[in-house]
Amino acid sequence: MTEQQLRILVIGAHPDDCDVKAGGVAALYRAGGHHVRFVSVTNGESGHHKISGPELAAIRKGEATAAGAAIGIEYDVLDHRDGYLEPTLEARFGMIALIRKFQPDLILTHRPNDYHPDHRYTSQLVCDAAYMVTVPPVVPDVPALRDNPVIAYLSDDFQRPYPFSPTVIVDIEPVLDKVVDMLDCHKSQFYEWLPYNHFFEESVPEDAAARREWLGGMFRERIAPVAEKYRDLLVEIYGEEKGRQIRFAEAFEPCEYGAPLTDKNRGTLFPFVPFSS
Repeated sequence: MTEQQLRILVIGAHPDDCDVKAGGVAALYRAGGHHVRFVSVTNGESGHHKISGPELAAIRKGEATAAGAAIGIEYDVLDHRDGYLEPTLEARFGMIALIRKFQPDLILTHRPNDYHPDHRYTSQLVCDAAYMVTVPPVVPDVPALRDNPVIAYLSDDFQRPYPFSPTVIVDIEPVLDKVVDMLDCHKSQFYEWLPYNHFFEESVPEDAAARREWLGGMFRERIAPVAEKYRDLLVEIYGEEKGRQIRFAEAFEPCEYGAPLTDKNRGTLFPFVPFSS
């Protein structure tokens, strides 16, 4: 690991998954001049109550592109169908090729236990690609990596088979507005589908500025529990005074299938976090 520009790959199942769970660190990496790519493994074609198929896939790809542009990152949407993802050999080979071509220092993705099968299988594909990215005879048309990248999981609240257990937590309040800018680009999701799916569509304002303000408030309520739940880790990393004051954070758990995320390298991989040496 060198002190040059980091290469950060965030892999979510759907357009907007990366933004919700890692939009803050993405904005912080970009502010530090690092290279960030978001990837949605599925095309998002099923995430709406009125639109579906190619029409919705095109909308969601456009939304993802706009969200990436909001903070100056690449945002790729793959062709796997939303709601139909399976951890096939073909999909694994595609994931191996994707990781090799980007050559990431750090990959962030879902945990393998999750309510949504697309989330679970995205995680499995990333985990199945780990180590195999270093094996030249597998996907031989794309040069193998010499090093297995570090992999870490995005946060969630699922308890079985074991609860989310982070070793890294990041204060994202300084870039929270940038995250909301990204989420605001996913209009089909945050102003249409999710309010319908969760029975609060009548609360969405019609005016664009009012909607964005409403979204910002809703997002703050959604992520505030992360800082409270892992307050001890915030204090350990940021110190007593600062750690007690942080209101909005993103947390990450090491995945044992990638290279180890250790006390020694986490300061390099998360350069905006004041880890003690």
